[in-house]
Amino acid sequence: MSKVNNPIFEVLNYLIQILFVLICLYPFYYIFIYSISSPQEAIKGVYLLPTNLTLSNYSQIMQLDNISWSFLISMLRTIVGTLVTVFSCALCAYIVTKQELHFRKIIYRYIVITMYFNAGLIPWYITMKMIGLQNNFLLYVLPSAVGAFYIILLKTFIEQLPASLEESAMLDGANYFTIFRKIVFPLSMPIIATIAVFSAVSQWNSWTDNYFLVSDERLQTLQMILYNYLNEAQILASSNNINLNDVGSNMKRLTPESIKMTITMIVTVPIMLVYPFLQRYFVKGLMLGAIKG
Repeated sequence: MSKVNNPIFEVLNYLIQILFVLICLYPFYYIFIYSISSPQEAIKGVYLLPTNLTLSNYSQIMQLDNISWSFLISMLRTIVGTLVTVFSCALCAYIVTKQELHFRKIIYRYIVITMYFNAGLIPWYITMKMIGLQNNFLLYVLPSAVGAFYIILLKTFIEQLPASLEESAMLDGANYFTIFRKIVFPLSMPIIATIAVFSAVSQWNSWTDNYFLVSDERLQTLQMILYNYLNEAQILASSNNINLNDVGSNMKRLTPESIKMTITMIVTVPIMLVYPFLQRYFVKGLMLGAIKG
């Protein structure tokens, strides 16, 4: 049966798809053009183009106390936490694929159970304090070192690798760790890149651990600092405008709305830069790691 092309259907299909893309992208675009518009002009309405283009919103927000240092802490948390998570999960997933490991099925099932059940906030808080992670940078790294979902993806991927590769390496005298480091880990790069994206986004967006267990200003993350400023946008705008009047600055006066939009962009843009570098692995790794349960 020959395929009949319907030009009306194709036109409608493209229009619907374009409309859907615009609906998804416009909120982010709106936040962006609002953040680079003059606060006094933007409050009157911004829709398609920025009004009275300016970067003073960003310059004033970046001058707030502890912003630069907290940005560094968030970057360190994201980089170190992602590296530790990727390595720990990959090694754990490789280990539970080995028949020589005693009770490996029980260990694996115990790991999977943690996806569905947890002790709750209070036991978590008490545990973190007891093991000395309060006001400690390791709070951002150790609790997320092993993730059940990541291990499932990695284990499934590793089990699909040809067994002959390991057998050949063992005949040449390689031990399990050498095989993992030189064969399994490099060949698992697609799924590792996928997990790296998931982990980096999770690390960058996390703030609850900071909220409950970190009171040291030197360990505050950017998300926590900006969350506090976001809740105090009106007070911050008022105090900022008073300071500008005192020094006779020509910079644009901030409004609560411009503060919120600018803060949103500052928090969102850095993590978005991760995707272009790992995009070519992302879809492939996610699909390959999900073929088998």
